[in-house]
Amino acid sequence: MDTKIFSSSESQSQRHNVPYIHKIGIPPKQDLLKEFKTTVKETLFSDDPLRPFKDQPKSRKLLLGLQAIFPIFDWGRSYNLKKFRGDLISGLTIASLCIPQDIGYSRLAFLPPQYGLYSSFVPPLIYAFMGSSRDIAIGPVAVVSLLLGTLLQNEFDPVHNADEYRRLAFTATFFAGITQATLGVLRYNKERLPLINRTMISSAITIALQQLKGFLGIKHFTKKTDIVSVMKSVFGSIDHGWNWQTIVIGASFLFFLLSAKYLAKKNKKLFWVSAIAPLISVILSTLFVYISHADKEGVAIVKHIEKGINPSSVNEIYFSGENLLKGFRIGIVAGMIALTEAVAIGRTFASMKDYQVDGNKEMIALGTMNVVGSMTSCYVATGSFSRSAVNYMAGCQTAVSNIVMSLVVFLTLKFLTPLFQYTPNAILSSIIISAVIGLIDYDAAILIWKIDKFDFVACMGAFFGVVFASVEIGLLIAVSISFAKILLQVTRPRTAILGRIPMTSVYRNIQQYPEATKVHGVLIVRVDSAIYFSNSNYTKER
Repeated sequence: MDTKIFSSSESQSQRHNVPYIHKIGIPPKQDLLKEFKTTVKETLFSDDPLRPFKDQPKSRKLLLGLQAIFPIFDWGRSYNLKKFRGDLISGLTIASLCIPQDIGYSRLAFLPPQYGLYSSFVPPLIYAFMGSSRDIAIGPVAVVSLLLGTLLQNEFDPVHNADEYRRLAFTATFFAGITQATLGVLRYNKERLPLINRTMISSAITIALQQLKGFLGIKHFTKKTDIVSVMKSVFGSIDHGWNWQTIVIGASFLFFLLSAKYLAKKNKKLFWVSAIAPLISVILSTLFVYISHADKEGVAIVKHIEKGINPSSVNEIYFSGENLLKGFRIGIVAGMIALTEAVAIGRTFASMKDYQVDGNKEMIALGTMNVVGSMTSCYVATGSFSRSAVNYMAGCQTAVSNIVMSLVVFLTLKFLTPLFQYTPNAILSSIIISAVIGLIDYDAAILIWKIDKFDFVACMGAFFGVVFASVEIGLLIAVSISFAKILLQVTRPRTAILGRIPMTSVYRNIQQYPEATKVHGVLIVRVDSAIYFSNSNYTKER
């Protein structure tokens, strides 16, 4: 809002030495019901989504409706063999990355390995038909898997109460999808929430620390995620818990994975080296354990993975009782974090290719795929940054790359899961550690410090909360500080003095634009907030 205070104006006012005041007219009165309808429309449907349907024949309306719900009917009309070739290559590439990652991420969620593969079969298929991003790759991710596992094990023990734990995971996934789809229907179109950035570094460290169990071959490990408990468990097992064969396997392949990532980072054309490195590591380590019988020397292996595609889990979702509320609470938290990450990733790659991603369609697509996923033995899936980056670098053209990836996972579930029986847990830990290291972005934290000190405080609060307490405590701290920041911005709005940019009619903050000059005899003030009862006195005093 710009407020202009003139010390002098027209010649008549100057002669009488009376300041000229601009009067603001009172808006006309409106009917209460009409005003309410207008407010609701502007709040929920500001973009008027039904506008393209006006004055259209029924056949055209049907086609537009199908395209609105399933964007594949829109871009699919121009699909050709050249695009399919790019999608085929990128789909096969991300499939080689997702299969070992899915097995590892399911361990973060304390679920059997097949559930990670299930979650990369059904959800990507649904997203390919309903999503608006060409580059995003769908599946389980480390942060959401850790969060879900942490929250679920507070309710049920994943070992002694495996059935209840699994049912609660499906219930949480169902309500995560309901939350996402509801926000999409209500047009809750946010650019992105900052929480995922604030918790990303700390979550990456926490995830890496959790992998020390498999990396070192420790059998008895703490269920807590804070750094103090983890370090006590690690060093308390140094005499009788560590397995040197496991450490050699884990360290060797971790070095290989990090070297592959470094090579791909130095030469963008070698991105495929980093993409297939996890699968190569799994194959080589599995062969080594099978040939050397290292599992008899204490090297923990994956053992049995259920063969076959997703079984139905509709009857396992809690729709009543106290577990319904538990699943609802966990699902909202997991769904919001998953949604934030997916929308941010989708828009990041869309800006690189100069096309638009419809945030509302993304929310509905993500919500639908998680609702259906909860009924087909999947847990919360979302957009994966590492896979999406590989998908982008591999030259994907459309969401068909997700279909190709899903079909490869289908073939793996149908025929190849027995081959992973001798895969050592250490290699899965190494894959996860190498994946989450890329989430530790110091430059982002430094940039936040330079841009907004209050935001940096929220970032550090989330960091220490996650590392020294738990993921949910870190999120709570981030939300609390962000809410306090919003209240301060509303009740203490910033003001700026504007000046005119030379040779233009544009006015900008004179502190941000030193070349801007004040207009002689005029003070132009901008208040960076709406003025109402909570900040009116503060604005007046300023």
